[in-house]
Amino acid sequence: MSEPAKGEELATAILKQKDRPNRLIVEEAINDDNSVIALSQAKMDELQLFRGDTVLLKGKRRKESVCIVLSDETCPDEKVRMNRVVRNNLRVRISDIVQIQQCPDVKYGKRIHVLPIDDTVEGLTG
Repeated sequence: MSEPAKGEELATAILKQKDRPNRLIVEEAINDDNSVIALSQAKMDELQLFRGDTVLLKGKRRKESVCIVLSDETCPDEKVRMNRVVRNNLRVRISDIVQIQQCPDVKYGKRIHVLPIDDTVEGLTG
């Protein structure tokens, strides 16, 4: 038969799902760890991630965060579970979409500086 017209291809293009396995929908986490996200085991296998791997999460407005991956049997394949602190760092809400990718070259920290914030030391003396 003849090939479809160009207009027909454009009309049905929106109905076709793009294959983006690393884009996931945000869901509330069960655990309360600020550096951990949970994925289904099938999604971890698809993205070639293992338990304890570090991943780079990309949220809205070019916000990024590094987290550790754990598997969760109750998590659906198209969703990622993260707690409120991680969501605030990425500037996303529940049911927003985040992008996830492996981050193998994270180095261990040698030292940290814990410094007070201006508004927390107001009115303190001594």
